[in-house]
Amino acid sequence: MTGTPKRGFEKAEFRHRLKRAQVMMAKAGLSGLLLSTEPEVRYFSGYLTRFWESPARPWFLIVPAVGDPIAVIPSIGVALMSRSWISDIRSWRSPDLIDDGVSLLGDALREVAGPDGHIGVPSGLETHVRMPMHSWNALQERVTLVNDADIMVRLRRIKSQAEIAKIAHVGGIATRAFARVPEIANAGVPLEKVFRHFQMLLLEEGADWVPYLAGAAGQDGYYDVISPATETPLVSGDVLMLDTGAAWDGYFCDFDRNFAVGAASAVAQAGHERLIDAVDAGFEVAKPGALMCDLFDVMSAVVAGGSDAISDAGRMGHGLGMQLTEWPSIIPTDRTVLEAGMVLTLEPSVETIDGRIMVHEENIAITENGAVKLNTPAGRLLSVI
Repeated sequence: MTGTPKRGFEKAEFRHRLKRAQVMMAKAGLSGLLLSTEPEVRYFSGYLTRFWESPARPWFLIVPAVGDPIAVIPSIGVALMSRSWISDIRSWRSPDLIDDGVSLLGDALREVAGPDGHIGVPSGLETHVRMPMHSWNALQERVTLVNDADIMVRLRRIKSQAEIAKIAHVGGIATRAFARVPEIANAGVPLEKVFRHFQMLLLEEGADWVPYLAGAAGQDGYYDVISPATETPLVSGDVLMLDTGAAWDGYFCDFDRNFAVGAASAVAQAGHERLIDAVDAGFEVAKPGALMCDLFDVMSAVVAGGSDAISDAGRMGHGLGMQLTEWPSIIPTDRTVLEAGMVLTLEPSVETIDGRIMVHEENIAITENGAVKLNTPAGRLLSVI
């Protein structure tokens, strides 16, 4: 995939999503869907804003089984929503200490559901309802709310070519930033400074923002990959890992790179090679019809000879798209069938010495003919800085 994708989507993209959702709602006997989180609302509307960082206001989108979506949003968001394809926009002045949109939302849901209809709400793992409990309770008195029959999971699991192009584009941004790590990292540089400057590199290379950056550094490996950076300087013999979830036009990449500081030890190089081999093994079996657990099994066999020997991370990859991590997970018990259009990360980990680990991650898309890589993959030699 080459060139910069167009920002946003054509109206036909949203029409196609709506049609798929309505076919699923008809089969599930639902009158509509109630959506309240940023990716769910954006999936059908294209409504992209960082304003979701504020918890002060709730936002809602109703997707009816017949007809176009209805936005029920605070008045501060009407101007931006009006530039989307959504035409039915109902608003109130928020925050409202007494009725923060609940009555307006309840009336709209009653219109869609009628006296006997059911409204589906995403309810499975990795979902939540973004409204206060008292608002949720009040809403339940006005309309019947039920599980959405995994409609949103099934919809978002399969990406369009336009979505995949955005993920590949931000993957290219991160690839270029990783290539510049020697500019900012070497022995004596504090890890927190590396983190800060790497985010700057990502922005320079074209990322819109960097919602996620994790990493670690340690001799022959590191103990975890979620701790914040510290003032501890890098020293020769460290393995530095940077893992980025950079975003472009609302879509994420999510992959990491390991670097040896000064020189790569035999332990670190061996760990890196096992990780590369594990990713390659996962890539080879990532074809339509395979199961998520199949990916786990082949990668686990390479890095540790079985699931009992891997780190406590819990999984070896996951879905990717509008969120840094999406459904499903690469775990031994996930029997989700791979389909063309799915975007995944392959993320095995290996123990090096004394409880230390190394982790490696790449991004792929499933096509009818197998997997394709959405970022330039790492080589077998551990990069030295």
